[in-house]
Amino acid sequence: MKSLVQLTYLGLFLVLVACGGGGGNSPAPEPSTSSSSSEESSSTAESSSVSSTVSSSAFSESSSSSSSELPSYNTNPLAPNAAGMERNAAELAAEIRIGLNIGNTLEAYGAQSETYWGNPEITEAFVAFTKEAGFNAIRLPVSWDQYADPDTAEIDPDWLARVKEVVDYCIQNDLFVIVNIHWDGGWLEENVTPAKQAENNDRQRAYWEQIATHLREFDDRVIFASANEPNVDNAEQMAVLQSYHQTFVDTVRATGGKNAYRVLLVQGPNTDIEQTHELMGSLPTDTHSDRMMVEIHYYSPWNYTGMQQDEPWGNRFFYWGEGFHSTTDTEHNPTWGEEDYVDSTFALMKHQFVDNGIPVILGEYGTGVRDHLEGENLQLHLDGRAYYFQYLTQQALANGMLPFFWDTGSLLDRHNNSVLDEQALEALMKGASGSHYWQNND
Repeated sequence: MKSLVQLTYLGLFLVLVACGGGGGNSPAPEPSTSSSSSEESSSTAESSSVSSTVSSSAFSESSSSSSSELPSYNTNPLAPNAAGMERNAAELAAEIRIGLNIGNTLEAYGAQSETYWGNPEITEAFVAFTKEAGFNAIRLPVSWDQYADPDTAEIDPDWLARVKEVVDYCIQNDLFVIVNIHWDGGWLEENVTPAKQAENNDRQRAYWEQIATHLREFDDRVIFASANEPNVDNAEQMAVLQSYHQTFVDTVRATGGKNAYRVLLVQGPNTDIEQTHELMGSLPTDTHSDRMMVEIHYYSPWNYTGMQQDEPWGNRFFYWGEGFHSTTDTEHNPTWGEEDYVDSTFALMKHQFVDNGIPVILGEYGTGVRDHLEGENLQLHLDGRAYYFQYLTQQALANGMLPFFWDTGSLLDRHNNSVLDEQALEALMKGASGSHYWQNND
């Protein structure tokens, strides 16, 4: 997510939704809708129609080369080392069943502190508890820009060491782990524009030279992710995003060692399914044809997951899914975005990427509790919410997408290493027990 926003449904359940939205330096900036909202995309003279399938060909519009103004931090490139890096993207995908985001922590922006947004520091005990709860992968949203010299882009070595320490917690507990550049003040995500292209490619290179070098010795359980939710709405911006992703891939590969073989993750425009389907027609050029994944997020329907008040154009949704509609509060039953919508949008990613051998990460999904509800309506809402989690998880895996639930400390208590929402966790694990595309098609 770009800026992490607390959706406080009157205090019972606190969740931070990582939607595509504007940024700010406060701990709780304002979100806007993202992930599977359908927007018409404009075209430019440089962009031909986007095909419904994706290849690992070069982005013809994108070039990661530019006159470099920041120092090079790839000062010790190593010869390629394939030890521990034998699995390709599809083989890794077959091993990942359900992941958890440790949100609002390493990406907390504004005060150079992982506790700034209210969560405790990540401990090895919590990581071990995450595995005990049933997750076998972790997504680590990370902020880097505020820990870097603004003139040279040199990242504070203590911060590099802290991130490495947390990654090691995951590896020691035999968890897969995704490390990204998250919203990070919006330097990249809010500036996917031709005007910022050269400058941001240079900064993207400088940061990934340092990140990739520092984490280079981890085996293939560590996946690097180029960005988070890049703000892209048309073909011109998509061409710029393509260049950012190409710079990411080229930079990581150039550091050598295990990074020459590491699986890499690139984000669709706004990590929105429909925009990704419309605009993302190819993947970066890579030295390997089978070491790439694509990331999207899902917070649909927004009326259900994030909308905070009824509007003249539409109401909030409280009761999601067939069999969970209210007979007494009918004005807050969904009018769109239920099972058939999940099925159709997830099928887009299967056809575009999965059927072509490219795994898709469902990097974020989730919603809080509408705890202003009472009695039977509250229970119906909670039951429908659990069903929503189960259905999304189940359908993601069936369509070749690997689900990573968004949590900021409301599902699992990071202070006491206990489960706070048993119903939600049970639903997630039930969904994760279903058919797994990559295990059935290996």
